[in-house]
Amino acid sequence: MSLPKLQPLLHRVAETGRAAVPFTLDGEPASALAGDTVLTAVLTQAAQLRRSEFSGAPRAGFCMMGACQDCWIATEQGERLRACSTFIAPGMALVTGRSSA
Repeated sequence: MSLPKLQPLLHRVAETGRAAVPFTLDGEPASALAGDTVLTAVLTQAAQLRRSEFSGAPRAGFCMMGACQDCWIATEQGERLRACSTFIAPGMALVTGRSSA
């Protein structure tokens, strides 16, 4: 059973002319722009970055500079990345944990 698609948290209003970067998000094809952080790439596609491992509540980053622990996201391979300070790369396969909610 597929979950309903939620509206993205961020909406791009400028800089739309950069090259597209394909990646997957929760197993679905997605696209970001060259130079986007993983945080920007995910939140322009989804309503959350991940789910809290403690409460299960949706998380979307907090400090935006790598000082807190709120922006960790997992790859399909199990690697953890800081979404606010890691740039999106072609072929990244990211998991928000939304399907386990």
